[in-house]
Amino acid sequence: MSSLRPVVDFLLYDWLKVDQLSQRSRFSDHSRDTFDAVLDTCERIAREKYAPHNRLVDTEEPRFDGEKVVLPAATKQAWEAYAESGMLSAAQDYDIGGMQLPYTVEAAAGAFFAVASVSIGGGLLTVGNANLLMAHGTDLQKQVFALNEFNGRFSGTMCLSEPQAGSSLSDVATRATPDGPDFESDPLGPRYRVRGNKMWISAGEHELTENIVHLVLAKIPGPDGKLVAGTRGISLFLVPKKLVGPDGQLTGERNDIALAGLNHKLGWRGTTNTLLNFGEGKFPVRGGAGAIGYLVGKPGEGLRCMFHMMNEARIGIGMAATALGLAGYYASLDYAKQRPQGRPVGPAGKDPGQPQVRIIEHADVKRMLLAQKSYGEGALALMLYCARLVDEQHTGAPEAADEARLLLEVLTPIAKSWPSEFCLEANSLAIQVHGGYGYTRDFPVEQYWRDQRLNMIHEGTHGIQAADLLGRKVVMEGGRGLQLLAGRINATIEAALQRPHLAEHANALAKALQRVGAATKAAWATGDPSAALANAVPYMQAFGHLVIAWMWLDVLLTVPAQEQARTPAHVGRVHAARYFFHYELPKVPAWLAVVETRDPTCAQMPEEAF
Repeated sequence: MSSLRPVVDFLLYDWLKVDQLSQRSRFSDHSRDTFDAVLDTCERIAREKYAPHNRLVDTEEPRFDGEKVVLPAATKQAWEAYAESGMLSAAQDYDIGGMQLPYTVEAAAGAFFAVASVSIGGGLLTVGNANLLMAHGTDLQKQVFALNEFNGRFSGTMCLSEPQAGSSLSDVATRATPDGPDFESDPLGPRYRVRGNKMWISAGEHELTENIVHLVLAKIPGPDGKLVAGTRGISLFLVPKKLVGPDGQLTGERNDIALAGLNHKLGWRGTTNTLLNFGEGKFPVRGGAGAIGYLVGKPGEGLRCMFHMMNEARIGIGMAATALGLAGYYASLDYAKQRPQGRPVGPAGKDPGQPQVRIIEHADVKRMLLAQKSYGEGALALMLYCARLVDEQHTGAPEAADEARLLLEVLTPIAKSWPSEFCLEANSLAIQVHGGYGYTRDFPVEQYWRDQRLNMIHEGTHGIQAADLLGRKVVMEGGRGLQLLAGRINATIEAALQRPHLAEHANALAKALQRVGAATKAAWATGDPSAALANAVPYMQAFGHLVIAWMWLDVLLTVPAQEQARTPAHVGRVHAARYFFHYELPKVPAWLAVVETRDPTCAQMPEEAF
């Protein structure tokens, strides 16, 4: 984990110039010193409370003892240390107990926890839940629920999927009905009775906090008593595990939310994942049927409100995927430096009397390490760049803020999905570097791979992110977001062309950008969504590679030419970028070929032919 800090410092200060944010009024109390103090604290907690227990929480999965979910004591200690650090409210206003930190610094600090143990987890869902309430909740919902999540007293979840409706949220069947004639007079918001089943709920049941705040998507029946079809009928409800009074104190009543079971997962085993039944009658409450929930926002706008949390979670998953890729890289790099195996290629290597060399001296092992480095550090640059856009959106001048909003719209599917796919490949390569040992539990890389595999699925599957990118994001507002992105990439290309040692990369990036633009137009040439989106995933892979190549070239602009061949860290960056441009960027034309021709192979395959 010590290898992460120099990379974070370089990207934050040398590349993104985050310390300059202290010139803005919101961050005026801060400086590089305060930012470094936050990073120091998080690095220490991650090292002491998370990393030593990563294997423990993988082998001692959550279990239900008939009354409660049991987790290792280390999980509770890690949560308490995280909450006490103040990171749950790091970006919030001073007047509600926050630190008014830039989100970029908060995101960077979170990487330490994810590298140490993504399975123990931090405050991703809790902070996202509270942020949604701050944006869409009533004043009392903010006071009673959001602020208690920020201080660590409560935790939060998002309850979207159902057994019959995973990614297809328009098909949710959970319903909410007004709780009596006075349902609109409750101080905590319009009060409803919620009934239904939710699945894949991370942190849905545990004893880590006093209460769990569930944000639940449900449909309100129309005048005819039937649920409104599609997303228009979906509303959002705040359904606490334990009922709370307007003063924020627990009433002593358990809400009618029952644990139906625990999901036993390939990875992320330290995080409880649950099936929850709302309003099945196991815990009858206040003489009525159904769990008590409070409307958040307006009826019928549940999905719009929930996207506030979903988009935040997608960037968080991208960071988790990035961190796992880096964790595997650091482990395999350490192994490669120590493991003797084989002899050099050439005449000298044929002498069995010669000592073995460490495997890092073999070109193919260097290839695997370079691939991991290029994926992991390239993804980290993207995640911190997106975090920097969040700060720009919230504190920049109006025009800059609007540009940041649009760029985030376009980049969010990439930020979630590219690290999930290619840092998974990095984790596979980390196993390969270890050889047979990598396939055993004697080394951590097999767990990193298992933990990583979930990231292509949750918070919107890979295919859904691809359809969102090509079907909505690159064409929204007349394609203005894509044009903005192309403008920024071109600015990097123009700057790089002025430096002879970067001209080759700049020209390669320019060709890739032109090809992505042409493929976008070709995909939509007929105006038929089914034809355009049939190859959305190859489009997203090519688009993601374009973006990561841009990140690497922009990062290299920060490195003085005279330092590129002298400082080991910069030599590493130069080689990782060269690897990406020589081995990875050439894949873009192959991916885009099927997009440009709207190849129908997949769409036209008859079911019976499988």
